[in-house]
Amino acid sequence: MAFQPEKEITPDELAARLKQGEQVHVLDVREPLEWAEGHIPGAKHIPLGQLPERLAELDPEEEVIVVCRSGGRSSLAYELLSERGYRVVNMTGGMLAWQDEVE
Repeated sequence: MAFQPEKEITPDELAARLKQGEQVHVLDVREPLEWAEGHIPGAKHIPLGQLPERLAELDPEEEVIVVCRSGGRSSLAYELLSERGYRVVNMTGGMLAWQDEVE
């Protein structure tokens, strides 16, 4: 059975938080080509394969919302981060479900 993140947010909920001007930390774990095709404004890009050695770039005290293309890789990132004590939330459906602005 696939790992199921405990904390999740829908793309619409995340978009609403961003529109309200909330300081949200979005982490996009897709590959560079996918990132270049469009990403959530203000997101940080760390491909999933680089995440273990780039953990120092994230603040364990701040909530991090992980995003990928469809939700699979972000679930893996969620698991990796939560095991290390990070406050992490997985965006369900990934960028395929994202209906809002991209940059």
